[in-house]
Amino acid sequence: MLQKIGRYEVIRSLGKGATAVVYLARDPRLERQVAIKLIRFDEDNAAMSRRLRKLFQTEDSIARRLNHPNIVKIFDAVIEPDQAYLVMEYVDGVALDQFCKINRLLPMHRVIGIIFKCCLALDHALHQGVVHRDIKPANILIDANDNPKITDFGLGLNLLKDMGRDSTFVMGVGSPAYMSPEQVKNYPLNHKTDLYSLGVLLFQLLTGRLPFRANNPATLVYKIVNMDAPSVCALNPNLPPGLDPIIRKALEKDLYSRYRNGAEFAKDLSAVRYQMQEEDQTQQDLAHFDRLRKVDFFAEFEDIELWEVLRISVWREVSEKVTLIREGDTHRKFGIIVDGFVEVSASGRVICRLGPGEVVGEMAFLHPTDDRRQATVVTLEATRFLEVNSSALGLSSDEVRERFNKVLLVKLLGRLREANKVLAKLGQTAVQGSASSYAGGSPPLELL
Repeated sequence: MLQKIGRYEVIRSLGKGATAVVYLARDPRLERQVAIKLIRFDEDNAAMSRRLRKLFQTEDSIARRLNHPNIVKIFDAVIEPDQAYLVMEYVDGVALDQFCKINRLLPMHRVIGIIFKCCLALDHALHQGVVHRDIKPANILIDANDNPKITDFGLGLNLLKDMGRDSTFVMGVGSPAYMSPEQVKNYPLNHKTDLYSLGVLLFQLLTGRLPFRANNPATLVYKIVNMDAPSVCALNPNLPPGLDPIIRKALEKDLYSRYRNGAEFAKDLSAVRYQMQEEDQTQQDLAHFDRLRKVDFFAEFEDIELWEVLRISVWREVSEKVTLIREGDTHRKFGIIVDGFVEVSASGRVICRLGPGEVVGEMAFLHPTDDRRQATVVTLEATRFLEVNSSALGLSSDEVRERFNKVLLVKLLGRLREANKVLAKLGQTAVQGSASSYAGGSPPLELL
């Protein structure tokens, strides 16, 4: 175990990257904890060592010019013959990648507050002539008070000294899923590439998925360059509609249509934030998850799939005698009864009554061309109803779509069988065939 780096006393390792190891250490002179990024030079690979040395010097020179509460501060830098280390502000927190999974998303207002501060940090970097070029969740630390700290500015491009050149791209700078269209095409970059990457991150923190997904890098690059991102409000109907134009502008492929700077991005975020509830919805989400876990409809859903269902749905508490679906309307929304009972009728005649675990409105959803409602659904008592947005379901993971299709098909077949029994009671006596088995011609038909 490494004991000291220079005058700094090593406490423990914080993480390891492709070229460096980061340690938590104590500065005995100033009695404070610091983070130290240590790079060791490889004698067997002189060319790589020269690149790492240059990269280290660039990180030091750039980071020292950045003085912002949401950018990790650099305190010291030392270059030795066989190694170099950078002494940085220690952030007691976690990286944002901890909150990108569908089952660990932060409440909306917290996400907007974090990205707002990141916008201002990038605006400060712009005025210092610095582009980060690798904005992604792992490079943004967040403390207990939701204060983000952007790190790894050393991979950035120093616009003041290197205008028009992109010399460090060969070092593999950038994470493909967060890259702007101009970055994946290896075009010269400016600060707007960071705003694009921040837009991708905002999209992910709100929906639990990336705007562009693919099974291979070539397809991913094609989508980034040529396709529009889906609506965040379609993926998460609980979001205020004002977020859609903000993210659409951040993800503009045309540089002239994208946000001009971080301050402009932040201004639009502040305008939409008042539409959001300030309370922490974590406990409510956990309660909803626990309740759905007990609903028969979701018995075969994995936990991660059930969290995704919550994100693409709207939880409704409905009073007695409220119409959930009206005969003759046209839309593809459907839902699952969590608690309570509803009555289903057509042309003023009752078809059936349904309770917890049953689905309503699935016929219009499943029909490929006709979304006209064939029945009316009215609550018989106070009812909890999980309304599923069909557009969001269409954009959800393959696993969730397949799970829904399977359960809906089973439910539909069950109802058709029950309908057959009712029709059989109303029908005439069937023709009785012989006791011998059928031996030729066309096979007999079995209704459903």
